[in-house]
Amino acid sequence: MKKQPWHDSYPEGVRVEINPDNYRSLPDMVDERIGIYKDLVAFENMGKEMTFSELGAAIDQFASYLQNHTNLKQGDRVAIQMPNLLQYPVALYGVLKAGMVVVNTNPLYTPSEMLHQFNDSGAKAIVIVENFACNLEEILKETQIETVIVTKIGDMIGGLKGSIINFVVKNIKKMVPSYSLPDAVGFKEVLKLGAEKPPMPVAIDSSEIAFLQYTGGTTGVSKGGMLTHRNVIANIEQVCEWMLHGGLVERKEIFITALPMYHIFALTCNALMTVRIGARNVLVTNPRDMKAFLKDLGRHQWTILTGVNTLFNGLLNQPNFKNLDFSNVKFSFAGGMALQKFVADKWFEVTGTPVSEGYGLTETSPVLTANPLRKDAETGFIGMPIPSTDVVILDDDGKEVKTGERGELCARGPQVFQGYWNRPEETKNCFHEDWFKTGDIAVMNEQGFFKIVDRKKEMILVSGFNVYPNEIEDCIALHDKVLEVGAIGVPDPKSTEAVKVYIVKADESLTEEEIKEHCAEHLTGYKRPKYVAFIDELPKSNVGKILRRILKENDLKTNTYE
Repeated sequence: MKKQPWHDSYPEGVRVEINPDNYRSLPDMVDERIGIYKDLVAFENMGKEMTFSELGAAIDQFASYLQNHTNLKQGDRVAIQMPNLLQYPVALYGVLKAGMVVVNTNPLYTPSEMLHQFNDSGAKAIVIVENFACNLEEILKETQIETVIVTKIGDMIGGLKGSIINFVVKNIKKMVPSYSLPDAVGFKEVLKLGAEKPPMPVAIDSSEIAFLQYTGGTTGVSKGGMLTHRNVIANIEQVCEWMLHGGLVERKEIFITALPMYHIFALTCNALMTVRIGARNVLVTNPRDMKAFLKDLGRHQWTILTGVNTLFNGLLNQPNFKNLDFSNVKFSFAGGMALQKFVADKWFEVTGTPVSEGYGLTETSPVLTANPLRKDAETGFIGMPIPSTDVVILDDDGKEVKTGERGELCARGPQVFQGYWNRPEETKNCFHEDWFKTGDIAVMNEQGFFKIVDRKKEMILVSGFNVYPNEIEDCIALHDKVLEVGAIGVPDPKSTEAVKVYIVKADESLTEEEIKEHCAEHLTGYKRPKYVAFIDELPKSNVGKILRRILKENDLKTNTYE
């Protein structure tokens, strides 16, 4: 790779190139690290610690069960649908060690969203927390899923405490709707059966798919990004190179993982990278419970917190947050959505430590750029390309723009995905030659720092999650009283953007409440419209295409959002 403008600004000691072939597969990396770190704590959740050795034993048991007690074979897709629990890394690494492909699934998905993802991926098995098993029951017969593993929140906590947690969750808090999955196997039973014999060794090539990580891509319906073992290993090595020369130390770090590990940001930077550097990973199951979250933070001498703007802002708005001990905190890392300057400034004021912003996408495993880990990093910039990564800004004709000029951010590197599962045309459309087109409009300054200034596509970004207007419109159009609908994103101080829909009525009796009830049945919370407006006619092109751009421009002229 030729020398780039940003290389002169690299932190001291950071190599320009990493070795994406440092490991043949993710299980090879995990096995090596378990052997190195052994008795160190790998993960912790609800006060229960799991050492690297204990993690390794559980991984082997899970992999052995998949190989010896199911009809699954190497390359089959296995969905994992749960929040941050100790069961997650066990299932994650167990699936990979068995040579199978992980399909991460948001546990808050509605049955229709689950059905699309399971059928599109061809998932043959699922590991699901019982709180959401009722949704699986509703659509299971319409899928190819044959193996169902159900877990309870407290299964890996064990002992009396685990039993109490499970009892309270089900019987006191009423968080487990009734369901019937007669052929399902319990998570603890899976580990028991898997302990009968060691897993069979599987030859995994680095080019094989490790994850089908679902995203809307730059446009359209949710589709599976094919991330190979090499893609993800490359990004782990890239991020490690950046962080270990920025102040992080192997064996010494305590990560707080509040972002869900099924999301690509936390998947790579928390679930995977922490194992690579021997960090203690404290899993927060429900970060929305801010009081419990603060107790978790107060119990640990944590050094690293990963999050999105809304998470940092939420903590800052808790009166007791400022009373925590921040003496061991090194850095916090922000991604998934733009970091607002007032949040970054307030965070530094309260904690005495900076939030370092980075940028990436599901299709890039995810990290493409990062800011140097220093206290004077400038807010609003997504940093510079990390090692072995090239980034360029292109105009609509595919020509590179001059420094300071706007264009589409495009990237290439070993972390860039192989394309969308079973969608060759969409894969082709997201590349210009060997450059992956991110769909984001950016500028670069003289020092090689990049800044996102707009989005080329009409994606709506809600709390770090991609929301695609087509999906919202398709859902609302199913309502009998809707004639036409257009969905846009509008500014929101808490979540960057919120969904707003403009609807032409087919029946004058249609109300906002009816629309919101309809969406609650079919869409995950962050996809549901916050605002519903009725309009006589939607702006359209001469071929009848709804012009969301005009809709948004007119909306912002007449409405303010605070």
